Amino acid sequence: MANSPSGDSMTERLVRVLETFTPARTAQTAAEIGRRSGIPSSTAHRIVGELVDAGLLERDAQHRVRVGMRLWELATRSSRALRLRQAALPFMERVQSRVREHTQLAILEQDEALFIEQLSGSAAGSNATRVAGRLPLHASSSGLVLLAFGGPDLQQRVLGGPLARRTAATIVDPDALRRKLAEIRTLGHAIAPGYIADVSTGVAVPVHDETGAVIAALSVVLPHGAQTEPALVELLRAARDIERERGL
Repeated sequence: MANSPSGDSMTERLVRVLETFTPARTAQTAAEIGRRSGIPSSTAHRIVGELVDAGLLERDAQHRVRVGMRLWELATRSSRALRLRQAALPFMERVQSRVREHTQLAILEQDEALFIEQLSGSAAGSNATRVAGRLPLHASSSGLVLLAFGGPDLQQRVLGGPLARRTAATIVDPDALRRKLAEIRTLGHAIAPGYIADVSTGVAVPVHDETGAVIAALSVVLPHGAQTEPALVELLRAARDIERERGL
């Protein structure tokens, strides 16, 4: 790809444009995209126009730009995350019907927990996550599972900090986090009371692939102080069923 005067390739600029969209920012103008991506306004308008023409972005009635259905279509055709979600969903629904809070599935993506599915009851409590949302590995039950069973390079990067504090309960001391990760590997699950939000407790278990490697974390978010054992039983059963569904 040809480089811009600043040295950025066209691919890098396209990625920067698409990264300006977030779960909370789903529509914006081309000028806002240019400002947030750090791309000159004229270049941003041109890139946005080309992406709209290709169907990867769409314009709404207010001439704001949104992610297009064509981008979703291409992304899901051979998505590893989509196949995992499809295998997991029936068992997540069973967990959800019994726990009646938030049931979530997360994978490791760029040293964060990326949530690819979430089921929530109408009366479920507070939850900081959403589909396509991310949480730090050290501060969420799903992230702790992915980190505990991740490779040494991953753990070294995360433990090297900085470890951002989300609540007073968030583990931000590297030695304390190492002890927590060792505990998770021993127990086979993570419980994170108040780590992300004071009012909730995360409970998560690993999902393995055919080699035994952990490929996902299945979790529920409970009100802070709620009993975790019933949810843990359901999660462990669901994780085994997901692995069996995937032919393990």
